[in-house]
Amino acid sequence: MAKQKWTKETILEDAAEKNVSYIRLMFTDILGIIKNVEIPVAQLGKALNNDMAFDGSSIEGFVRIEESDMYLVPDLDTWLIMTKHDEDPDGRVARLICDVETPDRQPFAGDPRSNLKRILAKLADYGFTTFNLGPEPEFYLFKRDDQGRPSKELGDHGGYFDLAPMDIQENVRREMVIELEDMGFDIEASHHEVGPGQHEIDWKYADAISACDFIQTFKLVVKSVAKRNNLYATFMPKPVYGIAGSGMHFNLSLFKGKENVFFDPEDDRQLSKEAYYFIGGLLKYASAYTAVCNPLVNSYKRLVDGFEAPVYIAWSEKNRSPLVRIPVARGLSTRVEVRSIDPSANPYLALSVLLAAGLKGIEEKIEPGEPIMRNIYSMSRQERFEQGIFDLPRTLGEALDNLSQEPVILEALGSHISENFIDEKSLEFDSYNKQVTQWELEKYFNIY
Repeated sequence: MAKQKWTKETILEDAAEKNVSYIRLMFTDILGIIKNVEIPVAQLGKALNNDMAFDGSSIEGFVRIEESDMYLVPDLDTWLIMTKHDEDPDGRVARLICDVETPDRQPFAGDPRSNLKRILAKLADYGFTTFNLGPEPEFYLFKRDDQGRPSKELGDHGGYFDLAPMDIQENVRREMVIELEDMGFDIEASHHEVGPGQHEIDWKYADAISACDFIQTFKLVVKSVAKRNNLYATFMPKPVYGIAGSGMHFNLSLFKGKENVFFDPEDDRQLSKEAYYFIGGLLKYASAYTAVCNPLVNSYKRLVDGFEAPVYIAWSEKNRSPLVRIPVARGLSTRVEVRSIDPSANPYLALSVLLAAGLKGIEEKIEPGEPIMRNIYSMSRQERFEQGIFDLPRTLGEALDNLSQEPVILEALGSHISENFIDEKSLEFDSYNKQVTQWELEKYFNIY
């Protein structure tokens, strides 16, 4: 995904040449929700001068009313025209992804994107230059009813890698791919996933910030194309009981210049010491970062036995049941795949905590132990205990408890984000615990 280097002047020229009428100044809140301030093209120069203020007190987890003034600072390299000429007779819509600054022009501690930049700055302390991410997001497509509202009816009855007629939404997925490619995505694969109505689209890895920007843009495109086709796209981790949940595996790699730090041709597995230590850090701090990578009550309905989602803290080269897997590719493509993340996660925060865990592993030379070659799902509790395999948190409440007690991961989020995140998610879990569910009514109402 080669990125064009934009300047204020070239952006203004491009907007005029391509009939842009509106610009979305986009940013992401602590919960991972994409926000935007839309401005007419006449205000584009003001935005490019970093003079666009907004009320931060209205954004979840940002600031109090008495501290409300914030500034949106566009990243010029994220200039992107989102719509086509034939879709916009009154002018096209473009976007700029922004960092958030305080009134004294400092990075806002509650901005997830700025926070990731803060963690990435630590790469230089270890002699590294680049941290790359290749995500694998999954999603479900549901039909809409006669009023255009999302229904609970799945869009098709296909399965893994199915073709039409089983995968009747193949053309919709292809439309998504075409639109994404028009926006600069280097698409590598697109296919039907295991669940009926479930899909996956993968693209080439990019540097950490760009990759997270792409994830947020990807979600917008998928939802927009689905809506045009009278479908509803959801990135909810487990929208339907009894079928596969949606994950978003993260493929991580560290570089020093053009050298992949994780590759060592002399090692039996062709993995470097840094790779082993990075894995060791990921395993050691997994219980603490799970709340960030799996931030919903619903996330833990996916992290259960029987659906290929990881449940246990272990690593393997080929086995797909552990938390961490090492794909077969080596050389420049050597990478560490973390399989627990789901698409409801805030990508900027998830990548911040994963990088912090891995770097701590390198710093402290944390050994990951031997890889687990057996299917962990088939192992008894005693067998897992004997091999030092522990469970991931089974509820959001358990995950939040672990997060609140781990300084390494709390520091990776910073005090502002960690405190607001834990407060918000604790309220969410408490509210969930107080609900009387349909399952409880069906199970108990006529018995007791």
